[in-house]
Formats: sequence, C-alpha cells, structure tokens
Amino acid sequence: MRISGGAARGILLTAPKGGAVRPATDGMRQAVFSSLGARVAGARFWDLFAGSGAYGLEALSRGAADGVFVERNAQAVACIKKNLAVVSRSLGREVAGVEVATADALTWAPPGGTAAADLVFIDPPYEIIPEAAPRLFARLAQALATKPAALVLFEMPGGATLSPPGWTCIKRLGKGAHQPTVGVFLRR
Repeated sequence: MRISGGAARGILLTAPKGGAVRPATDGMRQAVFSSLGARVAGARFWDLFAGSGAYGLEALSRGAADGVFVERNAQAVACIKKNLAVVSRSLGREVAGVEVATADALTWAPPGGTAAADLVFIDPPYEIIPEAAPRLFARLAQALATKPAALVLFEMPGGATLSPPGWTCIKRLGKGAHQPTVGVFLRR
C-alpha cells in the first residue's frame, strides 16, 4: 500500500498484521482524491476508523493542513503514528496540528475549541455499517454545523446503500456490487 499522489507519492504505508484493519485500496483512494481535486489543499480532515491512516495520510500528501485520525485498535494506532512520521519526513516538515486519537469513532467527539473538518473520511468495518451509519451521520450533523460545505466520504460495499436523514449522496465512486465504493455526502 502506497501514497498515490501529492508530495509523498510512492511512500509505502504499513498496516497492522492480521485482520485488525481492512486498508482502503490504492485505487479507491486515487478515485476519491481525484474526485476531491482542489478541495484538499488547506483542508482539515477527520479520518474515522482510520486503520492504517491511509485516507488522512493521502490528504496530507495532497496538501491538507491538518486533521485527526481516530482509531481504537492500539496496534493500528501504532501504525498510524509510524506512517505519519514517514509521510512527514517525505513532506520535509512536521505536520503541525495533526492528532492521533485512540478512541472509538462511534463515540469520539472533537475536543472543545477544535475546528470542524472540511473532509470526513469514514471507513468502518463493513459488518457494522447498518448500525453505525445512522449514529455517525447524526453526530456529524451536529459536529459539522459550522461547516455547511463539509463532505463526508463513506466507504462501503458496492451493494450497500445509505440514505441518512438530512444528507444527500452527491456522488458514488467505485464499481460493482462486490467491490468497495465511496459515497460522497453533503448536508441538505
């Protein structure tokens, strides 16, 4: 798994051994970031269910200002920190304002005074999506109240559909019922 674009393009990322995470594929991340284009530069992100941190690290490589990785698995958190250090070296700078939160994405809330995200990447274990998605979108509606143009990018199986109240899926990236896809959501 590698960073697919930006200043850290080609940097290898590590993922925890075993089945602790299911990293986003290089192709899916390439499609997501091609779709986002110039929206990434200067953006603040939240990478929920971060796993290896691939989405957030890709955002940093492509010019995101800062963000938060949220992951509860200690082994995955260690990988995110290692990957963040490698990407920071490749960028030739410390990435100020980036936080790695060891927390459950379903209950995590940004600390008081923390700026709302412009981009929220959500890549949960697929089996929890039916239960988790409504909770996540309800919490995000409140957490992103000051950012009406914030986008939520939700990875899910191609056969899944989400219709969270108050949100519109403005784009779906990926193909096939048995392949990963990403829904791009905007609040109505």
